[in-house]
Amino acid sequence: MNFDEMCGREMKELLEKKTRRMPVIGDKAPSFTAVTTQGVINFPEDYKGKWAILFSHPADFTPVCTTEFMTFANMAEDFKKLNTELVGLSIDSLYAHIAWLRKIQELEWKDMKNIEVKFPLIEDITMDVANAYGMISPNHSSTQAVRAVYFVDPKGIIRTILYYPQEVGRNFNEIKRIIVALQKADKDHVALPADWHPGEDVIVRTAGSCGAAKERMESTDEDMKCLDWFLCFKKDK
Repeated sequence: MNFDEMCGREMKELLEKKTRRMPVIGDKAPSFTAVTTQGVINFPEDYKGKWAILFSHPADFTPVCTTEFMTFANMAEDFKKLNTELVGLSIDSLYAHIAWLRKIQELEWKDMKNIEVKFPLIEDITMDVANAYGMISPNHSSTQAVRAVYFVDPKGIIRTILYYPQEVGRNFNEIKRIIVALQKADKDHVALPADWHPGEDVIVRTAGSCGAAKERMESTDEDMKCLDWFLCFKKDK
């Protein structure tokens, strides 16, 4: 390969990186192979049949990130019961990850102590994974990832995306609620109203015809209540 061909290839690669579209809800999660604190993983292929939460953080040994990792690790069993695996990422090295996770075990915060982070934390020094998932916001920082959260379903499809600025820690109760809600919506083919929690009424999906709308409004089903033809609730069973 001559000099001109090499320059042309490098320029093409840079242009592709710059113009790469951020994945959106409904997309297949971009595949990658990465070294992690739990060995090499292939994402999302290794998680087929399970839900996965892929989340990024700006850097190791930072205060907000430390509280988040303690919280995620403390809730890991709750997510496992929901058939959900956690995968973390930052653009620090594997050895920095290991040192940080060991330090976390020595800390105590909000009644959490001796916390061992058992889920994988990706080494992404090249920023290849972070760029593939749009986790780098150049106007904020070109060398640190924002607090992104990708919810990937058992088929490897992105179902929800959350983004937090570097200064604000994530709401972990909401992250868990989203997993529960997505699983509920898939299982029962329903929609969920604002601030929904398990046990509360769910929304019957909108009627697709005038006949179905009329039938709903005239229904005597005690388990269903319609505020209008397009907004009907039923009890969560």
